Amino acid sequence: MGFWNLSTLKLENFRPGIMSKAEFGENLIMVCMEIDANHEDTGHKHAFDQCGIVLEGQIEMFIGGNSRLLNPNETYFIPSGEQHGWKTANTSVKLLDISLKQPQK
Repeated sequence: MGFWNLSTLKLENFRPGIMSKAEFGENLIMVCMEIDANHEDTGHKHAFDQCGIVLEGQIEMFIGGNSRLLNPNETYFIPSGEQHGWKTANTSVKLLDISLKQPQK
């Protein structure tokens, strides 16, 4: 808890094609994830801000009406309520993603 070494961090199965490790705080969630090649999320939205940085590989991110191919050391910011998704090509991608914890109802 509190410190990660991204080069040695052990990721766990999250869903088919995605490995991840998450740290949950009172208000934030930090997730390191690796997404296999040729995977896609065609779009979703949620009631919290989200941002991240590409650590390895390439990913095409769709945010609202914009899309961009992101490479290592490039970042993304997704405002609350904005439709977004992603697509990997022929290589996997590793991301560090940060989001606000969804409020309990």
